[in-house]
Amino acid sequence: MEWILSYFPAYMLILCRVTSFFLVAPIFSARNVPTQFKLGLSFFIALAAFGGAGAQAGVVIDGLYILAIIREILVGLCLGFVAYLFFTVVQVAGAFIDIQMGFGIANVIDPMSGTQSPVIGNLKFMIATLLFLTLNGHLYLLEAVMRSYEWIPLSNDLFDRMYGGQISEFIVKTFSEVFALSFQMAAPLVVAMFLTDVGLGLLARVAPQFNIFVIGLPLKLLIGLLMLVLLFPGYEILFTDIFAKMMEAMKGFFGLFQN
Repeated sequence: MEWILSYFPAYMLILCRVTSFFLVAPIFSARNVPTQFKLGLSFFIALAAFGGAGAQAGVVIDGLYILAIIREILVGLCLGFVAYLFFTVVQVAGAFIDIQMGFGIANVIDPMSGTQSPVIGNLKFMIATLLFLTLNGHLYLLEAVMRSYEWIPLSNDLFDRMYGGQISEFIVKTFSEVFALSFQMAAPLVVAMFLTDVGLGLLARVAPQFNIFVIGLPLKLLIGLLMLVLLFPGYEILFTDIFAKMMEAMKGFFGLFQN
């Protein structure tokens, strides 16, 4: 009983960080992943992390223990949110493309998140998920949350970083980078759709007898799908680069606590 009382507080703090990370991290936070699996995985990952970091923490239950729990939950949520932001790149890019192609009125329910998502964005999201699993990205996420205790110990100064604005500045910077990546991914198709609109506008001026609204929609769909077929071989390199930037962003989040 004395052994449990000496080590249980530190283990609970580690479990709070790991569980909150799995609530928002890509792949693990999907609705089709059973809750029992998430809880069991959190338990064993926290147990493995406890063997390396928690045993030497020396945490005691006192008046500040509740604040420590909140702090660890916020660390896990921020770490998972940074990783999840880079998965939204494909959905934001798909929204840009769908608006141009005319798929914007046909949003579908994404089974991974339970929310409405664009058709092309949902397709790219599934491809990104398969590629992420193929590249063992989920194992890198598990390694990141376990190694986070080397950079962000249980006695971290998260509240000071939040008060100083470093956390919010980092989140805003990461969000702007994600938006830029989304626009770059959608740029070829957006430009192609813009040139198609310009061509249809010139056709309407040269030959007014053509019904542009009847011709334009199937033409834009055809060109958009053709562009997707041409661009798909290059998506592997693009997604790999996005995943690499995700890991760099997580390392950047760790680096906030080293100054």
